[in-house]
Amino acid sequence: MSPTLILSLIAGYFVVLVIIALLTSRKATSESFFIANRNAPWYMVAFAMIGTSLSGVTFISIPGMVATQSWSYMAVVLGYIVGYLVIGTVLMPMYYRLRLVSIYTYLEQRFGFWSYKTGAFFFLISRAVGAAFRLFLVAGVLQLAVFDSLNVPFAVTVSISILLIYLYTFRGGLKTILWTDTFQTMAMLVCVAVSIYLMADELNLGFAGLVKTVKESAMSQIYFSDPKDDKFFWKQFASGAFITIVMTGLDQDLMQKNLSCRNLQDAQKNMFWFTIAIVVVNVFFLSLGVLLYQFAAAKGITLPTNPATGKVIGDNVFPLLATNHFSLFAGIVFILGIIAVTYASADSALTALTTSFCVDMLDIKQYEEKKQTRVRQLTHFGFSLVLIVIILIFRAINDQSVITAVFKAAGYTYGPLLGLYSFGLFTSRGLHDRLVPYVCVAAPLVTWFINANSKAWWGYEFGFEILILNGLLTFVGLLAISRARVPELNPVA
Repeated sequence: MSPTLILSLIAGYFVVLVIIALLTSRKATSESFFIANRNAPWYMVAFAMIGTSLSGVTFISIPGMVATQSWSYMAVVLGYIVGYLVIGTVLMPMYYRLRLVSIYTYLEQRFGFWSYKTGAFFFLISRAVGAAFRLFLVAGVLQLAVFDSLNVPFAVTVSISILLIYLYTFRGGLKTILWTDTFQTMAMLVCVAVSIYLMADELNLGFAGLVKTVKESAMSQIYFSDPKDDKFFWKQFASGAFITIVMTGLDQDLMQKNLSCRNLQDAQKNMFWFTIAIVVVNVFFLSLGVLLYQFAAAKGITLPTNPATGKVIGDNVFPLLATNHFSLFAGIVFILGIIAVTYASADSALTALTTSFCVDMLDIKQYEEKKQTRVRQLTHFGFSLVLIVIILIFRAINDQSVITAVFKAAGYTYGPLLGLYSFGLFTSRGLHDRLVPYVCVAAPLVTWFINANSKAWWGYEFGFEILILNGLLTFVGLLAISRARVPELNPVA
């Protein structure tokens, strides 16, 4: 694929997004930017959330990791079901009852000012890092496919990518994103389906042969044997449940879409159908990974390896095959798919960061609408710059699979949120509010120390369940600084 063709595809794609933004951002207000006037159809929210939840990390890393991790990630996906059940039955009823714009307002009502600011701060860190990791992956693919041959620096690629997101989101916010993410989710799903079909056709596999090939592959294994292994099923399953609770239920990005539904019943219907869809889509991605390696083996294609370890670089497998060894049509579909899924995640994250900072840190409601608009747009631009800086830092230090990096980072930054909300929901005690920030900083540090030494101490290797340990340590720390609750100061259970 020529760089000119890819640039043309990107330009055409963003023209469509800008047109959607212009049509949906008319008469935009802060309420439409933050929660789409609480009038979004539940089925639209459910479909749009697929693209937001998956991102380019799923698109690239999950198919690529099957060579070393097999289908161990499927245990995480099955754990999602439990997590979404908790969100739909415990968290969403509370959010709707309190009519929250930012979900972290709950912490102020339950515990006080410092708990509220601490929760919002950890979200801002978590989502900024997570969004940057996801954008880093796609920017790297575009750099490899287009900009290296044009001698364009990586920093320029990143800056252009994020500023394009800013361009179509800065006015309409969530009201626009629900429409653009619906379009982008459709583009992503078409890409996955077409990629699977074309590879099956190249390998002369009908539907039955496709299912058999995936089922009988050694790369479809799920691990039940060794509890100390970081791929052990029940560790992964539990991790998936807690990852979902914190990265969806305690995350302003995903919950912002849920809070845009007309009522709680619509939001719960959205969560039910979204859960089914996300499990099915992840099965497709894992199947795609098996087919990618089968395709490379059948065609005698040498896959990129890490010179230090000799292992295949999983994140490079799909991009390499799609842009160099698939047909031109398949390559075009791949480029459109990865752009779609990544920007569906990134535009939502940028809007959520803006929402949380404006509501939680700046108390934007104190201003009249005209000033709210100015503050909101400046904040939106500021977070665009923050994402650029984080991506450049990550490029300098990254040495592992991006999806592993994302979830490891989440384990440290979302742990305090898990501890705070668990303490608020499952105990009746109050907190010495000014001490909360110290507990929420100490818990991730202790978690990191334990993780760094656990293999030497016990022969145990932590995986994604590091999040559970972090949340537990936060909970214990909060218990240590707790006090009898004062009802009039903490009116929300």
